[in-house]
Amino acid sequence: MIDFTALMASMTAEADTSSVTATEDWLQGRTIYGGLTAAFCLESVAQHFSDLPPLRSAQFSFVGPAAGTVMIRPTLLRKGKSTVFVGVELFGEGGLATRATLCYGTARTSAVAYGSLAAPSVPEPEACPPFFRKIPGLNFIQHFEGRFAGGHPPFSQSQNPNFSIWLRHQDPAKPATMSALVALTDAPPPAALVLFERPGPISTMTWAVDLLTDMPETQDGWWLLQTKAENVVGGYSSQATTLWNSARQPILVSRQNVAVFM
Repeated sequence: MIDFTALMASMTAEADTSSVTATEDWLQGRTIYGGLTAAFCLESVAQHFSDLPPLRSAQFSFVGPAAGTVMIRPTLLRKGKSTVFVGVELFGEGGLATRATLCYGTARTSAVAYGSLAAPSVPEPEACPPFFRKIPGLNFIQHFEGRFAGGHPPFSQSQNPNFSIWLRHQDPAKPATMSALVALTDAPPPAALVLFERPGPISTMTWAVDLLTDMPETQDGWWLLQTKAENVVGGYSSQATTLWNSARQPILVSRQNVAVFM
């Protein structure tokens, strides 16, 4: 078992490609779980392009499974005065597994400021019960700690598919990098599973993330996440997620399209 910080540090770079090996404790079924492959993409870009402005948004397409050693190839798409676009391809033994487009941008002076992402009113992490439970095949869950803070838990068959949880890495370093946040945000199950009676196969198809700060900070490694299934039909779910820090400041928002095989 290898923690997140050590795993990221084990990534090596040669020419235009990075490589890293994910151990079995990071798998979801037969593949590395999506949040980690996304984090690999971000770390590879950091290895090859050291002078980038802060990350502002990212889009990931999970094309196929990947396990064990993966190869990541970032490509500079365009560098403007204030923004940089980078494309990333992650390859496993079976070929292309993940394709990403990342947008980096410097902050601009603006005459306006607006926010509408108020955090839900929930107890502090210490007052909330554990969220994650052992489910065969979901090896990666052991790397995260979750506390159920509100809404409806998975498999409760509630017709209001949403929940709020406190999350943090089990990693003693409690990393707060953008890569660590991306990995953390994808750790919980899709909110669509609230509708179901029992676990079954799921797979994220696409994932879009917008970063709302370039200085992610929190207390004791805890982040508050709320996720909602907005539509579940034809075996696919559209899902919206927001992440706040311990001071209830919004950190990122994301949207996912999830295939539900139940």
